[in-house]
Amino acid sequence: MSSKQKGILCIICAAFSFAMMSMFVRLAGDLPTYEKAFFRNIVALIVSGTTLAFTEKKYRFGKGNFKFIMARAVGGTIGMMSNFYAVDHLAISDASMLNKLSPFFSMVFSIWILKEKPKAREWLIIIVAFIGALFVVKPTFANADLFPSMIGFIGGMTAGLAYTFVRKLGGRGERGQVIVFYFSAFSTLITIPLMIGNFVPMSGYQFLMLVLVGLSATAGQYSITAAYQFAAAKDISVYDYTQVIFAAALGFIFLDQMADAYSYVGYVIIIGMAVLKWWDATREHPAKGTTAS
Repeated sequence: MSSKQKGILCIICAAFSFAMMSMFVRLAGDLPTYEKAFFRNIVALIVSGTTLAFTEKKYRFGKGNFKFIMARAVGGTIGMMSNFYAVDHLAISDASMLNKLSPFFSMVFSIWILKEKPKAREWLIIIVAFIGALFVVKPTFANADLFPSMIGFIGGMTAGLAYTFVRKLGGRGERGQVIVFYFSAFSTLITIPLMIGNFVPMSGYQFLMLVLVGLSATAGQYSITAAYQFAAAKDISVYDYTQVIFAAALGFIFLDQMADAYSYVGYVIIIGMAVLKWWDATREHPAKGTTAS
């Protein structure tokens, strides 16, 4: 297999893993979001911490990078908990689609963080993608799912902020394992006090589901990191949207969920804009490669 084919395979594996994570979050039942978030992160913390322990630099990060690592951790934690809340209250395909607005938000945040100015065509893509999001959110007072939809939208926005800081750190030569470790550590520490003060007992089945949440999330994190090590983002990023397809299928089979027609219109618009963005990137940089974390 070529490096590009390996990258595509890895990013599709990541998309499937994150769709599985969403399904296990929902199957864990009515446990609080912070308990689910704790298990999602403690597994990633153990895996990334153990891996770093066997590296030469161990847990050290680059000079001047700590503030960016913390900014990524804060944005990532808000995005993750918002996404989990949305998964618990919406069809998991809708929650996944709102989370996949993150690349468009990343383009906006890049103006201030990376000093990158989107072109007029890119602004049009962003605007149309947000119009697509309105079909998923359905912002009317008659919509009982409006509040969790807005939380999911905020999750996509803060995830986009976090990914912008990941790009910033990548440009400064920071190791991907370090970024994953400190994000997982921060998120775990944030959820521990909430669990201690408001712990809700769980059944053996719920515990198993939460362990599977952590394992599938960790598999997704490492798969997506490997994907961007094999191939440039411009070549493979569009395949990340297969997560919505996987989520819709898993939701239908295991959760008896079916998104409404408006949501499917939103999916088509947002994924269409992602494909257009990918097409523009491949035309502008036809032979250029990069790596990301």
